[in-house]
Amino acid sequence: MRIRRKRAARPVWIVIAAVLILAVVMWFLAAVGNIGGGSEEESRLHLESALRRAAVACYAAEGVYPPSVEYITEHYGVQINSERYTVFYEVFAENLMPEITVTETGE
Repeated sequence: MRIRRKRAARPVWIVIAAVLILAVVMWFLAAVGNIGGGSEEESRLHLESALRRAAVACYAAEGVYPPSVEYITEHYGVQINSERYTVFYEVFAENLMPEITVTETGE
């Protein structure tokens, strides 16, 4: 008669732990990848907001909205990274808020 030896069964908890660790690592990598996109959008919105605040400050101080983006950068200290952003600044009239749109330059 032959004696059968039982194989040492791998505990289920080791497999479950490995799957959970892999899931956490994948979630972490996805989160790190999303951080860069969020900060770029936030930076664009911050620049747009700074341009709007400068235009309102100009209107409050001078009685007219600034005629151009260059006027804002020279007189109100807003700095624009022209390699990264394109600013669309459309003036309708001196007493109406200009349309200000900031987009990322497509590279």
